Amino acid sequence: MSNETLVVLRPVITEAALEVIERENKLVFIVSRKANKHVIRRAIEKLYEVKVVSVNTAILPTGEKKAYITLSPEFKASDVATRLGVF
Repeated sequence: MSNETLVVLRPVITEAALEVIERENKLVFIVSRKANKHVIRRAIEKLYEVKVVSVNTAILPTGEKKAYITLSPEFKASDVATRLGVF
């Protein structure tokens, strides 16, 4: 297993996450609690071959870490989500 797959655990597939994908060109993932924003950025760029503009994270009440990944305008979050099987 590569380091990237240890950082990015799974995509978030909720109605709110799908809306963020369409409206704000962002992807939403559950990531490792130990991963910082720089590590998350590198992992997403390498795994999905996209350019990341910013990474915002939040710790959920369940103890999981959620990352909001804003993509560069030349990449479409909906295209990546389709490749992931979210759409």
